[in-house]
Amino acid sequence: MGAQWKAKHKDIAANIKGKVFGKLVKEILVAARGGADPSMNSRLRLAVEQAKKASMPKDTLERAIKRGAGLTDEPVNFEHVIYEGFAPHQVAVMVECLTDNVRRTAPEMRVLFRKGQLGTSGSVAWDFDHLGMIEAAPLAAGADPEEAAIEAGAQDLEPGDEEGTTLFYTDPTELDLVSKALGTHGFNVLSAKLGYRPKNPVSAASLSPEALEEVEAFLAAIDENDDVQNVYVALTE
Repeated sequence: MGAQWKAKHKDIAANIKGKVFGKLVKEILVAARGGADPSMNSRLRLAVEQAKKASMPKDTLERAIKRGAGLTDEPVNFEHVIYEGFAPHQVAVMVECLTDNVRRTAPEMRVLFRKGQLGTSGSVAWDFDHLGMIEAAPLAAGADPEEAAIEAGAQDLEPGDEEGTTLFYTDPTELDLVSKALGTHGFNVLSAKLGYRPKNPVSAASLSPEALEEVEAFLAAIDENDDVQNVYVALTE
């Protein structure tokens, strides 16, 4: 939960697939600015891999790459913006957005943070490490994640969000390198991106059931915003 909060019961939402595709398309559009060839653009390659694993239609994927690379007449004007602050009960939060209109997103974030506290730039970032995050699953039973981490050059690891997976942490500049190396050391990479890991997370067990429910409701509302790509929370189970 501390590395990246994920809304519970998303599978019951009728529009979940569309929201996932929408976020992936945005990432592809921004990544493709660095070139339309995934083999020459590591960020785009990782985004394309994510889109394929989410079963994005091929024509949607190709159209997003061309548009992002400037090969169509459709303009792409997304900005990367991070909002920092606190959820209820002083749980630090980093909200990563890709927006085509900051004048729309900023007031929406202010409204969403009313039940918490919206901070200024740097107000909670100091309490997070900016790292590469790679979630991977063993290709065969018995694969040792600690050994793979050492061999691939990962800095740290912990159990992943899904049972049987491992979350490997890397230096931001080595995300692509470690991601490729894990594949040669017995692990199938499920996702790879840059993100934020809390240094001093709050234990969920230290919160009352009512307080935890307030935090989760706050995070769910944030996550529902169309401009939000990722939510990083200083909370552990």
